[in-house]
This record gives sequence, C-alpha cells and structure tokens, in this order.
Amino acid sequence: MAAGMDSSHVGTTSSKEIDRLSMAHDASHYLLVPQGIVRPESADGVAAVMAAASRAGLPVTFRSGGTSLSGQAVSDGVMVDTRRAFRGIEVLDNGNKVRVQPGATVGAVNGALRRFGRKIGPDPASSSACTIGGVIANNSSGMSCGTEFNTYRTLDSMVLILPSGTTLDTSEPDADSRLRDQEPELHEGLLRLRRRVVENPESRRTIEHQYSMKNTMGYGINAFLDFRDPVRILEHLVIGSEGTLGFVASATFRTVEILPATSTGLLVFPDLISATSTVPSLVEADMATVELLDSTSIRVAQRTGKVADSLARIDVDRHAALLVEFQAKTEQEVAERHDAARSMLDGLKLSSPAEMTTDPSQRALLWSARNNLYATVAGNRPSGTNALLEDVVVPVDALGETCRDLGTMFDTHGYQDSVIFGHAKDGNIHFMLNERFSEPQKLDRYRDFTEDMVSLVLGNRGSLKAEHGTGRIMAPYVRRQFGDELYEVMCEVKRLVDPGAMLNPGVVINDDPDSYVQNLKVAETVEEEVDRCVECGYCEPVCPSKDLTLTPRQRIVMRRELEAARARGDHDLVKKIEADWDYQGEQTCAVDGMCVTRCPVDINTGDLIRRLRSEHQRPAESSGWKVAAQHWEAANNLANYGLRTAKMLPWPVPRAATDVGRAVMGEDTVPRYNKHLPSGGRRRAERTDPAADFVFFPACVNSMFGAVDSSGSPADQSAGSSLMSVAHRAGLRWNTPEGIGSMCCGTPWKSKGFTEGYSVMSDRVLDGLWAASDGGRLPVVCDASSCTEGLETMKAKVLDAAAAGPQHGSDGEIRDFSRIRFVDSVEFVATSVLPMLTIRRKVESLVLHPTCSLTHLGLGPHLEELGNAVAETCDVPLEWGCCAYAGDRGMLHPELTQSATRAEAREVNQRQYAAYASSNRTCEQGMTEATGHTYQNILQLVEWASR
Repeated sequence: MAAGMDSSHVGTTSSKEIDRLSMAHDASHYLLVPQGIVRPESADGVAAVMAAASRAGLPVTFRSGGTSLSGQAVSDGVMVDTRRAFRGIEVLDNGNKVRVQPGATVGAVNGALRRFGRKIGPDPASSSACTIGGVIANNSSGMSCGTEFNTYRTLDSMVLILPSGTTLDTSEPDADSRLRDQEPELHEGLLRLRRRVVENPESRRTIEHQYSMKNTMGYGINAFLDFRDPVRILEHLVIGSEGTLGFVASATFRTVEILPATSTGLLVFPDLISATSTVPSLVEADMATVELLDSTSIRVAQRTGKVADSLARIDVDRHAALLVEFQAKTEQEVAERHDAARSMLDGLKLSSPAEMTTDPSQRALLWSARNNLYATVAGNRPSGTNALLEDVVVPVDALGETCRDLGTMFDTHGYQDSVIFGHAKDGNIHFMLNERFSEPQKLDRYRDFTEDMVSLVLGNRGSLKAEHGTGRIMAPYVRRQFGDELYEVMCEVKRLVDPGAMLNPGVVINDDPDSYVQNLKVAETVEEEVDRCVECGYCEPVCPSKDLTLTPRQRIVMRRELEAARARGDHDLVKKIEADWDYQGEQTCAVDGMCVTRCPVDINTGDLIRRLRSEHQRPAESSGWKVAAQHWEAANNLANYGLRTAKMLPWPVPRAATDVGRAVMGEDTVPRYNKHLPSGGRRRAERTDPAADFVFFPACVNSMFGAVDSSGSPADQSAGSSLMSVAHRAGLRWNTPEGIGSMCCGTPWKSKGFTEGYSVMSDRVLDGLWAASDGGRLPVVCDASSCTEGLETMKAKVLDAAAAGPQHGSDGEIRDFSRIRFVDSVEFVATSVLPMLTIRRKVESLVLHPTCSLTHLGLGPHLEELGNAVAETCDVPLEWGCCAYAGDRGMLHPELTQSATRAEAREVNQRQYAAYASSNRTCEQGMTEATGHTYQNILQLVEWASR
C-alpha cells in the first residue's frame, strides 16, 4: 500500500494476493491487478485515501458492484472498495425523493421505496447487483426509463468529494459560491468552457444531436448547455464520468411512480426492417417498452424450451420480434390504451396475430425470451472464451439498417450465435459475441470487427455507447465520435477537476489508439462450474460471506487465478493463494446456494465448494463421519445430551472445553459453544397409523436443539410437536418412518463433502420413506425447511445416478423413488392445515426471517401467509439474507454469521416486535444471536394462535 496510508483514517487495507486478485476481476473483459485494496468506512476515509494516493503518486479507482462491462472499474493502482460500506438509504418526502449512498444496490433502493408506490428512474437489467455508485458513474438508464428518467434527469443533488479533498453538498443553497471560494480555478474554468461550447454553433449542433439519444460516450458535456451555474455543470459532468472526476459520497434522486398494471405482447415480423420501421408508431401508441429480438435471438431462445407459445411457433427464417408492453396505474387504463392502439396493431404486417396478455405467468414467459438471452449465449460459450456484451445507439430510423449490417458483420468476421437485442424504442441495441483473446489471430479479428462496427454506427449518426459507459473499450474513439473541438473540451474538464490525473486513468479519455485491446482478460479453462462464469457479480449481494472474505464470483476467479499461476509455473504465487484459500474460499462459504438464485448462467458455487471439500477431506475425519452416519441415533443423542449438560454448567466451562478442542483438532472441526445455545431437544418417536394422511419426517436438528419460547426459556412445543398438534386439530393423521431416530436429510455430510457417509444415510432414508409413504402414496412432511430441501436433494442425487429410472432398495426390491413427494411443513400447514383451523388470538407484531432453503423451495409466500395469519402486522426485513449458520458453520466460524446477519439485525432492531420467527432451528438460533431477540419456529406461533 501507499506510504502514509494509515488504516486508522482510511479503514481496512490489504495488499494480500488473494484480496488483490479477487478484486481485480469485474464483469468486463479487462484485467488489471491493483496494488492494494482499501475499504474506507466514511467519506472522510475516502478523502484520506485520495490524499495519501496523491502523495504517493498512485492512481485511485472506485469499485462497488463491479457489474460494469466496459473496463471502467479495474485498476493497477489503489482500488477503493465501496461495496462493504456506504449502503445507507433514506426515504424522503413520503417517497418522492430518496437519499442513497453509493454502495446500495438499485434493488435495495427500490425495495425501500416500494411501500410508497415509488422507484428510482434508472432501471438497468442488473438492478439486483449494480449499485448507486455505478448507476451515477455510468449515467444508467435501462429497459423503459429512456433518457427522460435516467440518472442525469432524475438526480436532485449529491455530496461530492473532489480529488483535491474539497467536499461539496450540491443541495445547499450556497453550493455554487462554496465551489467558487474553495475551488476558484475550477469554478472559473467551468464558466470559460461553457462560453466556449455555447458560442460555437457546430458544438451546439453536435451536442444536441448526440444527447437526443441515449449516450454515455465521453463526459456529459450537454451539461454546458443545460445549466448555467458551475456547481450544476460540475454535478452533471460527474454523472457518467466513471469515477474519473470525484467520489459521490451520497446522492438524492427524484423518484418516479410505479405503474403496477401491465399488458405484454409479442409482435412477430418477417424481418428486421419491417420490425424496426414500426417502432415510431408503437412509441406514439404509448408503449412503455419496445424490446427487439433478432432472428438469432429467437432461435437461441427457442433452444431453451422455456418460451411462450407465440415464440415457440415461429419457423425462423429472417424473422424479428418486438416485445411490447403497456404500463399504467390501473387495469382499466391499460385496457383503454390497448383499445386506442388496436387499429394500429391490426394494421401491422405481422407474421402472426398480435396477442397482448395481463396474465402474470404468460408475461413472465414472454419476458424470459428477452432476459435469458445473455444467460443462454454466455453460459454455452466455448470454454476459454470471454463473453462480450456491447451496446450502441442510432436514430430510430436507422435502427433496422444498422441491425441488418451488424448481422452481416458477424458472419463476415466469423462470430457464430451472436445475438442482437435491446431497447428498440430508444434505438439502443445490445449485441453479444464470444472471443478467445489468448489467440493472436482472434485478437486481430476483434480489432477488425471493432473498426467496422465503429464505422457503421458513426456512419449512421449514432453513439458507440448508449448505456454501458465509455470505459476502456471505447475511450480511444471518443475523439472520433465528437470531433477535435469537443474532445478538447472533455480533456480540459479532466484537467480542471483532476489535474494530477489520479482518478481512474485510462478511462473515458485515452489517446492510445490500442488501449482497448490492452490488459484483456484471458479466460482459463478450469472446471465446469468455473468455466461458465461470466464474472458479472449478480451473485454477490446475496452471498453471506460478501463482507467477510470472498463472494461466489471471487471464489470462481480465484480458481482461475490459481490455474493461471500453475500454468505459468509461478509456484510462489500458488503457495500464497493456497495459504489463504482454505479459510477465505472454503471454510467461510455457507454453501447455501443463494448465489444460484441470481446467477444468469445457473452456477451454484456452493456445489463447487462442496466438491472441493470432498476432494480435500482428511481420511480420518471422513471415516468418523461415515461411522456417525452408520450410528446416527447414538451420535444425535450424544449431541443432545452434550447440550443438556452444557446448559446446566456455567457457560464459560463448556466454552473453554470447546476452545481447547478447537485448538487441538482445528476450528473447522470443533464447534464453539456460546451462552445463547439452547438445551438439548426431545428424542424422535416412531408412530404407525394405518389411516395416515401423511408421513411426518421430524428433523434431527429439532431433537438436537431444544425449542424455546418467546423469552428464550425451554418450551414444551417445538416445531415438530406444533405440527402434530395443529394437524390433529385439522383432523389429519400421520406416520413416522420406522427407525426415524437414525435418519437425517444428509445435509451435514453433503455440505462437508463426506460422500461415503452421505451414501450410507441416503440408502437408509429413502428405503425407510419408501415403506412409510406406501411407495410414494403419502406425502412426506418435514418440520425444518433446510431438511426438506436436503431430502429433495437426496432424492435428486439418487435419481441422477440412475438416470431417473427405478431404484433398487437395500433388499434388492425395485423402487421408483421419484414417486416420493416431499412437502415442507410451512407449505403443508399453509395449504392443508390452516384452512381447517380457527385462529383464536394473534400477536401484535411479528418479523419473519425467510431461510435460504425456503427460498430455494419457492415457499416464501407461504411463510408470509402463516405470519399474517398469526399476527396483526407481519414484516419481512428488506435486508433479509442467509444467516450463514448453515448447520454448524455458525458455531465453527461465528464471525461468518455475525457478518452475514449484521444488516438484517440492524433493520430488525429499529423497532420492537412482539414475536420473531423463522422456519429452521439453526436459522432461528443464528438470528437470535444476531439480534438479541428470541426467534421461534413459525409453527409454534400457529399452534399458539389456534390453541
């Protein structure tokens, strides 16, 4: 790190290889390794970083979400990570405005605004992962906001830190005079540049044309025409400046109204020209979105087999389609707009009749054709290639010709399965191609294609960047797009604001014509899970370890970096990475699989880590867990008695005992006892009922950990006994499997990679459930959501091993395990029990913690249904996330759960609730430790409310 960079002022710093290399990667196809990572915790810390870097002559680059595609967030200097801090969101003026820090995601901001019926204007496709810092840095727009509601048009004010250290709050009435007093040369220089632009008719014409479209090339010099005061000019120059002019510590946006009523349709045309020629008419008909899919896009979508009938029916030749949508406040308004547009729609020369629908499931199918294109193409690209997603914009009347010529260029340069899609309403199209930068001839091909593409777009009076930012990829072409005069104006802006060229050099302004083909990322072939990853970072916001060690993206890129180091023979680097990998990469991964819920190419990094744990396991430990599987009832009872005994002792005694065990056997082997752990639970009992309506599979975790009441004291009713009580009240009867005391869903073995023990348990459990369920006739209900998911996974693994055919049980009998149906107790009670109950009382207020397993099972709505049934008011925190307790992971590494739950706990503790609930015993324990409030199982509350 830079000399004089005192971490007490700037936050945490690191120059370790694993930190530098993991942060080097973003969603772009560029790779620069920073000299060090700094994670400041305040705006003052950021200012201190810039001051220290300036003294040391080091460049500074800001990074938050890392979803940028154009190379604007990579650096070989000091990288300032604003992802772990700066996440504050403050809703103002009843939702009409919102003040946000740069580390908050667009999704989180809109989540906070949703109850006010509002959202921010920019609506990028990456909203679940991209941050406000990136939205401002790139002047983001998106699907339907166009230029009317992009960042430039909806930003109200910002708190800006300049490279000099000057801090400006542009919301203050005297902000301009403060700028003049603190930065007189900058203030005067901006006035001078404004006169230069305004007094040049050619400059005015160029700016007016360029910014009549979406345009993120170069600096937003339209600010010189739109504003008079230097502080307003500067504020809007910073928008889209990609971190080259200063740091935005917070921003206030004017929000827009959510239009909940929608009607969506697919218009299929014989070719691109006929499709794009109708766009003006569709815009005039008040279509909120008009999304283009070219013929290759349609073919690619059809391959997935998961498309709407209207898409599946197309016998694709040169066809193109437009995905259109009406949006309004009410269904009546939507119907009126549709009626007004009916004659226009009927007059279109379509290949099939236009169909509009308000049905949510049909709309989802239609949108999947658009939204899954990136995943389909990128996920199936050849190993060792990079996926490049680019965007350009042209006047709408040139859109069809541009798309047609782009398609010809793909063929000319040998790019196969390259798709063209995008926001036809704005003349903004995206195209995607796969390239192998490790081969010199392929790099030459990419150069030739880029030159042809630039000539095409500029020849059609367009912009080389509409949404994704100039970055490194188009910096050499800014002069060519704007001309010498306006390019010099942009260069002067940079010199005025950042005279030392400290902030993000090489981005936006770059006179090296070859800079766009320098520092390219070479994708190493490693393993199936890793090779599909496009490093987009969509997984990161839901990762429990994101603020502690590595994220799923970073775990994958470190696998690539390890392979690259081995290939180079860099044994020293391999040793350094491996020294940190075990803890950062494997031990602090909760393997919760939440990453796959956001991954556009369906990678479950948890599966990767489980496999690696299996490969790295110690033989003695593996044998021990196999023995445990063989004698699970005894092992489970031993843990039960251990907790009972520990609870009777002063808590420092068992804590000291486990600390000794951890010191001797390792922190990844022996859980650490803490005073918040409950006593042991009750042993599971067998039950046989010939008239059973279902099979009850009581989870072993509920017999290991005792239930508690709302005060944290031992409770008579556990999740399991509550399920039996409410089922009895509903007139339902049940069996339990014979030998239930020795059964487990297998998750402890699966998550730790102990395959032999997992196999032992799988055979026992599936055989037992086959008999108890009468060959799958009765549903199997489990009282812990993680165990329900574990049972589903167990069945799936066995079926996959036998290609989904009938299985032979341990006695040789053929059994079709696919017939066994698992139902989580939350779903079972909500759908089969609750309608038969009488709710006699409710708690005043309740907060729920949905678990990751419940999310994978798609049962979050059922949890909320139960919550609303037993409480007057029921909340789910906006900051909800996986608690990372993960069985015993929260006891092996308490710091993981502390980090994963910090934001949710802070939100929960903003008010006092009458009750706190979840659907999994260890998750309840994790949230109890995080918040200081006792979490119970939701079934306990249902039992209490219906008692």
